[in-house]
Amino acid sequence: MDWASPLAPHPIAYYQLVAFPFAVSFHCLCTSGCLSLNARYVLLLVGGCLLACAAMGWYALLLFIPTFCSMAIFHSVSPPQVHTWAFVLQMSWQTLCHLGLHYREHYLQGAPCIRLTIALSSLMLQTQKVTSLALDIHEGKVTMAAEWGNGRQPLLRALPLCSYLLFFPALLGGPLCSFRRFQVQIQGSCTSRPTPPLRVAGQECLRALALHLLRTAVRSCVAPLALMTDCTGFGCVYVMWRSALLFRLAYYSQWVLDEALLSTAGFGLELGHAPGAEAACGDLSDADIWTLETTNRIALFTRTWNRSTSWWLRRLVFQRSPAHPLLATFAFSAWWHGLHPGQVFGFLCWAAMVEADYRIHPFLRSLAKSWHTKVLYHALTWVQTQLIIAYIMAAVEMRSFSALWLLGASFNSFFPLLYGVSLLWLVVRAKEKCV
Repeated sequence: MDWASPLAPHPIAYYQLVAFPFAVSFHCLCTSGCLSLNARYVLLLVGGCLLACAAMGWYALLLFIPTFCSMAIFHSVSPPQVHTWAFVLQMSWQTLCHLGLHYREHYLQGAPCIRLTIALSSLMLQTQKVTSLALDIHEGKVTMAAEWGNGRQPLLRALPLCSYLLFFPALLGGPLCSFRRFQVQIQGSCTSRPTPPLRVAGQECLRALALHLLRTAVRSCVAPLALMTDCTGFGCVYVMWRSALLFRLAYYSQWVLDEALLSTAGFGLELGHAPGAEAACGDLSDADIWTLETTNRIALFTRTWNRSTSWWLRRLVFQRSPAHPLLATFAFSAWWHGLHPGQVFGFLCWAAMVEADYRIHPFLRSLAKSWHTKVLYHALTWVQTQLIIAYIMAAVEMRSFSALWLLGASFNSFFPLLYGVSLLWLVVRAKEKCV
């Protein structure tokens, strides 16, 4: 995110707004029965390719190459091995692309390239889809024999999977949509929805606009995070918290716009109640703003923040890690995001804060007996949660060691240090009780 102009919408938003009329047209054609099954796949795939070329230019190749490689893996590798092959291929390619970005930014001192940034963001989303589908195949939830039917021509066999990896409503953003959800929609089981797509798009776009206007109002009365060099003492805490609020509002408005585009094309949350889709879909919404802004638990914030990605990380890493699953999950998240210095520090700090949160809150609840102590407990832990999340978010958004050092040397580090010391004390206390 660009700190120099935090008021401007992300360039991805412009391309998504251009895609809205096509999403409405696609949904109307599907509900009217004008499109055959293969025509739906083709339209989504062609729309994704055109959108990728328009938004990314020649950097769209960074997306097309792993798509074809993933198709080859899904076609040729046995189900017990497909997840390993798909994971290694996709993460290796994504890491090479991120290393290329580091080389361009830090060694060549090149100017930021918006098209490259959009391509890497879409590549990260594609990694979610590829690994999620590979896990479904590995666990027997999706059978490739059904997808690569013998009675179909080779190109038609590959069409559903290729369309899923590149379909335009979820190309540039949006919650993770499983392959089974995608199939249910395309095959027509849930194309008749009571809410008109234009109304859904209008409501969600108004929400995104309201969040953007709120961000504008906050931006008009707060110094940006880049000016932390001019603050002193606990004055830096105010700058950090208000700047993190700007970041959160930017994410919220983008998530709402992502969900609006998906819903407009017919891949909305209502599909989660369709027969055969409930186990595959879940709640796609990433923007549970009320919970994120009111919770006093870092662990609950973590599970709710970017919910579909949290669900994906839990399934991919946390549930499959033989040791230290929490640390492994956040370490992988730093790898997936690009391994910038701030991301490595921020995600490892986040893991420590979640572990501390699990231990501190039961201890504090045991001390809060009366109603006024409970109110005090909730108020203080809410403030602590807000400040720690702001610290983590500021660290993750930083791209250089110098900026990260500036944050670590400021008074902002007091709040995560307080949680860290409390965690160590509770661990020692628990061990002494066991002796």
